[in-house]
Amino acid sequence: MNTESPVSRRAALCGIVVALAVPSGLVTACSSGSSAPPASSGSGQTGSAGKPGTALVALADVPEGGGALVDGPGGKKIVVARISASEVKAYDATCTHQGSTVAEPSGGTITCPSHGSQFGAADGAVKKGPATTGLRAVAVRVDGDQVVLA
Repeated sequence: MNTESPVSRRAALCGIVVALAVPSGLVTACSSGSSAPPASSGSGQTGSAGKPGTALVALADVPEGGGALVDGPGGKKIVVARISASEVKAYDATCTHQGSTVAEPSGGTITCPSHGSQFGAADGAVKKGPATTGLRAVAVRVDGDQVVLA
């Protein structure tokens, strides 16, 4: 009797997920490669599905040199990093390696708790793998005492 399966558990589960048409965030978590677009830098940040001006978090709740993990439009997780007293950056909180949610920034680094990928808080670029592409930027700005979608 052959007890080895020609299909891995991950492949089987991914097939079930696809068949049930689960939202794309979970399907991304099953991929073995990185198909996410590269991180944007500077003014080339990608937008989000939210309306410009939508408040994400109070600036006071985002420590300088650190950050916060917040709910964006439609419940999508966004990681907000405070680069300086008046500068913030934001990224889709989905790790580009296998789709896990990254942790809040600390010391200028955003870390994925699943496999240890690290990204720069200032630009979203990969600092340490296994991820091979950076985090997708989300356009934000400071408006008064709030961090809002730009």
